[in-house]
Amino acid sequence: MVLVRQAVGSTLRAARTSQGRTLRDVARAARVSLGYLSEVERGQKEASSELLNAICVALGLSLSGVFSDVSIELASHEGVTLTVVDAA
Repeated sequence: MVLVRQAVGSTLRAARTSQGRTLRDVARAARVSLGYLSEVERGQKEASSELLNAICVALGLSLSGVFSDVSIELASHEGVTLTVVDAA
């Protein structure tokens, strides 16, 4: 079983590393401690919505995009196929 905090953390880490950015750089931009961001990325801490949004902004990501990626990862582990619904 994958926990939501683990899926969020792996999504954030993948985004950060694909941008070639360091934990220190993103932590500074998000105004969170380096240790806290590391724990969030490793799935050891569950970030509040405010801190999660700050991390997303620092990475240039939308919160909805992160949640979408997390939903896909969770569905994959559950063996569920997601149907995309256009909200427009």
